[in-house]
Amino acid sequence: MGLYGVMRTGVSGMNAQSSKLGTVADNIANSNTTGYKKAESEFSSMVLAQSSGSYNSGGVQAHTVYSISDQGSMSFTTSKLDLGIDGNGFFVVADGDGTPVLTRAGSFVPDGEGYLLNTAGYYLQGYPIADGATPTTIANGLGGLESVNISQNQLDATATDSAKLWTNVPESATIVAPGDLPSANVATSTYSAKTSVVVYDNLGNELTLDVYYSKTTETAADSEWEVAIFNSEDAAAGGGFPYGSAALSTQTLTFDMTTGELTGASPTDINITVPNGGTFDIDLSGSTYLAADFTVTEVEANGNAPSAVDSVEFDDDGVLYAIYSNGDRRAIYQIPLADVASPDKLTPLSGNIYQVSTESGDVRVGFPGEGGLGDLVVGALEGSNVDLASELTSMIESQRSYTANSKVFKAGSDLLEELVNLVR
Repeated sequence: MGLYGVMRTGVSGMNAQSSKLGTVADNIANSNTTGYKKAESEFSSMVLAQSSGSYNSGGVQAHTVYSISDQGSMSFTTSKLDLGIDGNGFFVVADGDGTPVLTRAGSFVPDGEGYLLNTAGYYLQGYPIADGATPTTIANGLGGLESVNISQNQLDATATDSAKLWTNVPESATIVAPGDLPSANVATSTYSAKTSVVVYDNLGNELTLDVYYSKTTETAADSEWEVAIFNSEDAAAGGGFPYGSAALSTQTLTFDMTTGELTGASPTDINITVPNGGTFDIDLSGSTYLAADFTVTEVEANGNAPSAVDSVEFDDDGVLYAIYSNGDRRAIYQIPLADVASPDKLTPLSGNIYQVSTESGDVRVGFPGEGGLGDLVVGALEGSNVDLASELTSMIESQRSYTANSKVFKAGSDLLEELVNLVR
């Protein structure tokens, strides 16, 4: 082998340093690329079989490794659609054909049809949310995901299907005679207290419910109250009784005279059917009977009138909310994170994306902050993990090493030339 081996060793050294310079060039070029993970060249020696009396030079081989698991620094932005991951995991994105891949590049903007895509043109994937229910992930696969679309062009109207009305009824109220109770719906009907609650029917029409409270009995142990609910549209001219139709619902509450709270045997809600709407319960469980004025302590009713989407935003759990012009918030997607056992063994592709490989291990899917997955940072982007100072140092080292290897090649070439000249 001799001189030829020396020349081959010099060439292998130059090839290895050329490969290292290639990774340095890529790293420097992408030092400001969102979510970029640096590449590095590691060397391994190639040793030939040796014989006594002479040495057969081998060479060096370059292997490219990726620092995919190394966290980049976070920079905060003004966009609510920019997402960063603090910790383990990747966003799931897909190309135009729907092929899912992984990325850490979370700068998403809507296209002309409202689909969220990043700078490389890959579409963010998420689980659609139906009726507010938390979606179920496929733990070991990327099925069930779809491209996230923030364009909610249709007007939305939601009928009320749950409500809460907690009040304090006054202990000093007088008892109302049975024939004069609101449930009798006569001109002489009287009551102890009244309030109103707004709900919505199936078309988003706003309906006002008149709620009457009337003390019916009182003993040393308890006090009973009638709750009667009417549709305010049916009220008599000028308001009040008699209503044009019977009460939508009535209920009798029983309060404990010792605690002022509902007794264990008392109903805690009232069931009601809204005209052209749904049937639902109004929660009354927090009502009290104390020596104070009639007071509404807590009131809630879901549903909304027809409204258009005003904006969208993510929360830290990866849930994407549509914010309607009337202030209503509705969850429309939840964004999962995917991870593998060995992220550094993923296969990098153009566009800051990665494919699962046999060496990386199978994909595992979950939501941010669960099962070792990282936290989602809304309004932030993960920068490149390239250290420019280190890359410039590596470039100088490779340049010098390349020059040294070329000298080895030239020395072998010169000695071979001398050997050839011996025959002259």
